[in-house]
Amino acid sequence: MMGKGTESWQIPGWILEALRALRPPGSLTVSEWADANRVLSNGESAKPGRWRTDFTPYLRAVMDAFNDPEVEEIIFVKPTQVGGTEAMLNMMGYAICNDPAPMLVVYPQKELAETVSDHRIQPMIRSCPELRRRFDENSKRMDLNFTGGVYIGIVGANSPSDLASRPVKNVFLDEEDKFPARAGKEASPAALAMERQKTYPASKKTMRASTPVFEGGPIWQSWLRADTQMECFVACPHCGARWTFKFKQLKWPEGATEEQARKQAFYVCEECGGVITETQKADMIQRCGWRPTRTNGSKRRTAFKLNTFYSPWVRFGDIAAEFIKDKDFPELLQNFINSWLGEPFKEIESQMDAEQLLESRQSVYLRGEVPPGAVMLTGGVDVQKKSFYWTIRAWKSNMTSYNVAHGQAFAWPEIEEVMNAWYRDRNGRRYQVNLCAIDSGDQTDDVYDFCAINREWAVPVKGSSSRMITKYRPSTIDRDGISRGMTLIMVDTDYYKDMIFARFFRDEDNGGWYLHDKCDPEYAEMVTAEQKVIERVRGHLTSRWKQKVTGGDNHYWDCEVYCACAADVYGLRTLRSNQVRQERQEETAKAEPLSRQIQPMSDVSSARPPGTFRKRKRWMI
Repeated sequence: MMGKGTESWQIPGWILEALRALRPPGSLTVSEWADANRVLSNGESAKPGRWRTDFTPYLRAVMDAFNDPEVEEIIFVKPTQVGGTEAMLNMMGYAICNDPAPMLVVYPQKELAETVSDHRIQPMIRSCPELRRRFDENSKRMDLNFTGGVYIGIVGANSPSDLASRPVKNVFLDEEDKFPARAGKEASPAALAMERQKTYPASKKTMRASTPVFEGGPIWQSWLRADTQMECFVACPHCGARWTFKFKQLKWPEGATEEQARKQAFYVCEECGGVITETQKADMIQRCGWRPTRTNGSKRRTAFKLNTFYSPWVRFGDIAAEFIKDKDFPELLQNFINSWLGEPFKEIESQMDAEQLLESRQSVYLRGEVPPGAVMLTGGVDVQKKSFYWTIRAWKSNMTSYNVAHGQAFAWPEIEEVMNAWYRDRNGRRYQVNLCAIDSGDQTDDVYDFCAINREWAVPVKGSSSRMITKYRPSTIDRDGISRGMTLIMVDTDYYKDMIFARFFRDEDNGGWYLHDKCDPEYAEMVTAEQKVIERVRGHLTSRWKQKVTGGDNHYWDCEVYCACAADVYGLRTLRSNQVRQERQEETAKAEPLSRQIQPMSDVSSARPPGTFRKRKRWMI
């Protein structure tokens, strides 16, 4: 008891912080810590407020594996939008408060890492009192410091110098399948990051979460190599059998449209055949539980695998509708398999020879003839030093397409002639190229000048040497005489080669890709001059299109890539059904004079009277 006149005394704050740092890890698990402390702000979630693990109960075991001393590496194979990043953030928050130590978080690119720091990690810290009081507000954007010597380094997998600096105890790898195979000239980003854990041999934790892409990708290979594989089981409300959600058990009426399937889809128990509704699904997920489906007796590397059926934000009908939308488009089907089913896409080596192409892909339509039902024409030009190769392709709204004409030109006026010519179908309807994509890799200034003069129908493009995040990306280049600059389209050529090749095997009702009748062998040789192969590059499998050893020039193949990109840029995928389009074309045809007949392609230039070029509305500047 203090004597009379003695001033009250309080323990200084720095001593309290030191005592907290010396306190052993608490008894809370990560999920319990998140329920007690995590607060979601308006910017972080559509449902702001306290974090509730019960809302995504399948994340409980994933998060709490961080507390298991037998688990060193947590692997989460997942679809998009099931809370994988939030689970990582909860592990970080728990570690800051209960087991303080340096951490490293790796994202595919530095730009994404900066965005996540600004919009996910720092908002979490500031909205959570337990984290906020430990946070050093003078921290740098990518190097967040806390009391007790704790820091979180946030880096991009494409920045080798950031991956190889200070030692860390915990490593978090987010979307690892999107990492580059190597960080500069160094080893793989994941290997570099995990090298920094050497000073914590007995207590280190690694969390790898990613949507799988290919079977040979790092997250799927981590799943296959895991000591224990875990899957999430639910109980049938009718018979009590326990199983995991599988896409093959999702049913909807045969021939249903997207919207019909969205409203009428249901799930069928694989044991008793009972029909499971959306309300029953929600109750089942609340009582879900993870079980090992394969184990060697160790938990050192524990892997969890999930699909989108478990997400509280996704209904049975949403999954069915997405599949119906994607199933006939190979380039979209891969996204459905990866991002919805959480499964890798089974890539195969892709090749076809010219003879096979001519035998299987020639249509009944003549050179220069447009198939009935076409909704647009696009052109593609591959520019060489001394000549040009060009193609014109007709598209239906279901992405079925037909080569109308192709050829070699030796001067720009020839390109202008064929792209401005009128082409007809058998009913006499007239068509003109809506958009032509012109390669700007050679004769760059001439291409820009030509496209500036003809910008109502021509756009310069440039193929990307590596995979892009989007299949094409517009950018602006400065050109004299154009006040707002000119648009240049960067093209993911591998994406469009994948798309075209997959359509070699589709029929006319499902987005098939066709030649005109009596197509010349030279064109077929060029279109089949490349093959897709899967190679191991610096320890990672990657797929790429490469020239065949026996292959010749690939100019028409490049032209077709530009044609396909032009169709996307012009908005083919947003068009309505063929029937609506056909009705509109018929109405237009009735009001349009049919004074000209189909001209053989060799006569197009001479047959076109002066002044008949259609002035197409400027589509892009």
